[in-house]
This record gives sequence, structure tokens and C-alpha cells, in this order.
Amino acid sequence: MSVMTSLTRMWLTRSPKPFVFTNEYDQRLPFENCPDLGLYVHIPFCRRICSFCPYCKTVYSKEACDRYVDALIREIHLVGRQAEGKKTVTSLYFGGGTPALAAGRLAEIVRAAEEHFHITDGIGVELHPDNVTPSLLRTLRDAGVTRISIGIQSFQEKFQSVLGRPPVDRAALTAALSAVPFETVSMDFIFALPGQTFDDLRSDIDAAFSSGANHIAVYPFIDFTFTGSRIPAMPKGEKRRLLDAVTRYCLGKGYCRNSIWTFSNGEQARYSSMTRDNFLGFGCSAATLLRDQFKINTFSPEEYCRRINQGLLPTSLTLRFSLRQRMVYYLFWTAYSTQVSAVGFERFFGVPLKKAYGLELAAAKLLGLVTEADGVYRMTLKGAFYYHYYESFYTLAYIDKMWGIMRREAFPERIEF
Repeated sequence: MSVMTSLTRMWLTRSPKPFVFTNEYDQRLPFENCPDLGLYVHIPFCRRICSFCPYCKTVYSKEACDRYVDALIREIHLVGRQAEGKKTVTSLYFGGGTPALAAGRLAEIVRAAEEHFHITDGIGVELHPDNVTPSLLRTLRDAGVTRISIGIQSFQEKFQSVLGRPPVDRAALTAALSAVPFETVSMDFIFALPGQTFDDLRSDIDAAFSSGANHIAVYPFIDFTFTGSRIPAMPKGEKRRLLDAVTRYCLGKGYCRNSIWTFSNGEQARYSSMTRDNFLGFGCSAATLLRDQFKINTFSPEEYCRRINQGLLPTSLTLRFSLRQRMVYYLFWTAYSTQVSAVGFERFFGVPLKKAYGLELAAAKLLGLVTEADGVYRMTLKGAFYYHYYESFYTLAYIDKMWGIMRREAFPERIEF
């Protein structure tokens, strides 16, 4: 697995140099001239810890949550004050954890962000199904939230049991969503669970759209080594058949494909927290991507608060990109949308896409992975599956290793990939 990702990295970056993350960082972040900048805020608290979830999380207490939110607001001000005037950003997304556990203070966080940033494209929040009540939804809407994403995972008890999740009350969910509308209501599902069939997924997809969703995400189950999950992995061939069947079904229903795993019943319904050319991350474990660097905050809520209270950024690791490394990162995450624009690439890097990766693009077309029209490369069903397949290798070779280390060490010295 690591050999595959290492060889791919060396080929695409044209260098044997690895991606090197070190514990040095800049107190000042050069984000002022970054286009298409998004904001992400991480709230790590959960009522209970799901064994399959790899994200940075800790058990909720009101005292700890309030202390954390106080520090979070200070971090936003520490970074935001570095720019002159308000910086225009595309969006603000809250992830977790369970951000709704801090619902009463989301308005404060939004106000802090709006002191420094002009948000043009909405505010999104991830929710647990238990959070979807009329009163909590009104609190979110009053705070300025325009998009919500609900982590259903499955409406079916047989898979809820596998994941250790409680049953979802669809009637209550539907009533709450009807009472308090949002621009986007997304529902997340996991595919490639043991014994899962296309009929199971089709049932969940239909239930989502009939319950008030206008957007769905159908993510593959990935077996992170540090989660303690004992769910067995689905064979590659079976996984491909499921992804292709879901894609054909959604397209046959007239839904728009917004990314590898997401579909909506209209172009206006969108939900994506990280697919931006650049973004600033606030909170423990939050990542920041700029033109020449990628940084990630400490995973420890306690160390996060301690650093912020000292007036320091809570950066744990920083990667300084070479130009080719940044190109690879750009292409990898832009391709998540199932298409890459040659114009967009050249605008960002000042280099024609075909000059940088003409050989690879020609090979991808020859292998039936992409098609090209008017300078836009679009993935075929085959290409989308192999993107997913490689993304799984990347996740297990890179993200699994990094997050595993950072869960144990608040400020590692160095990590190489």
C-alpha cells in the first residue's frame, strides 16, 4: 500500500522528496491574497463516541465545551486581525464531533468570524440525527446557518447496529425539517458495510429525499487502524459494483452529481466543507491550506486551549509545499468534484495543465478514466471508482498514519510520507 502511494507521489511530483511535516510554523498566515478561501471550524465534543468515526472527538461536558469555545473565538481573532479590512471568503462550515452541542454559542462564533471575513456562500453545520429538532434548528437558523448535513449513516436498523448507532425516528426528522427549512439539507450515508446491497442503498437514498433532504453523500467505509472498529472491509469488485449502481440510479433519477460521492436534486443544493482552493481551519485538528503551505492544529483540546491562551496559534505540524507537491494536492482534491478545469489550474499556478501533466492526462483518456471537452476533464464511472480506490490507499497510507500519531502526541516533531 505505502509502495503504491510513494511511487505515485514520486512520479507526479517528479521528485523522490517526500511530503515532510514539521512542528515549526508561522505565527502570521499569508491568506490575504488567497482566492476561493473557505473557513472551517471544528467542534470536537460528542455525547458518545462512535467506534467507526476517525475524526478528532472527545466526550462532552458543558464546562469543557465552553472553555474550548472561548479559545476558539480567540483563535479566530488571532488570525482574522492579520488582514487589513474584511477578507471575502466563500463559506463557513462547522464540523465535529457534534457541533450542535455548542449550538447556543454558534452565533458568537459566527459573529467573531464576520468581524474579519465577509462570507458570500453560506454557513453549514454537521448534525447528529438526535439534534434534528425544531427548537435546535431554529437556533441554528437564527445564528445564520443556511446548510445542514445530517449523519444518518443508514436508516436501517441492521446497519445501525453494525455501526453502534441508535435508530433514526424518520417521522420526527421529516417533521422538524419541514418546520424549519434550510437552503441545503444533506444526509450522509456509509456504503460498503458487511452484507450491504444496492437495494439497501437505494432504500436509504429514496428515504433521504422523501424525508426532506435535497442533497446526499454516500461515503465508503474506511477501516482506520486507530478507531477500534471491527467492521470487515468489502472486496474491491463488490465495492465498485455498489458505487456504479448508486451513481447510475441517482443519475437516472435526474439528480446532479456534485462530487464522487454526493448527489442533489438541484444545482442550488450543495454541501462541501473542504473542497476549496484554499481554506483556514479553526479549532483542534482543523487544517489550513494556503498557496505554499498546509498546516494542522493539535488534536488535543487541552493543549489547544493552552496555546491559544498564551496568544499562540495551536499549529502542530506544517508542510511547506514544493510547486509540484502543491499541484498534486490541488489536482487530488479538485478531482473530488469529478472534473478538473484546465483554465482553473492555469489561473492558480500560471502553468498550462497539459504542460504540467499532459502525459498523465493522455493516459487517463486512453484508459477510459476521463473524457475531455472544452478544456474540462470529467471522470467516467470507471475513473470515479479508481479515484475512490486510490483515495482509500491515500487515506490509509497517509491520513491514518498522521491522525494516529497526532491522537497520541499533541505536537509531534516530524512526520514524513
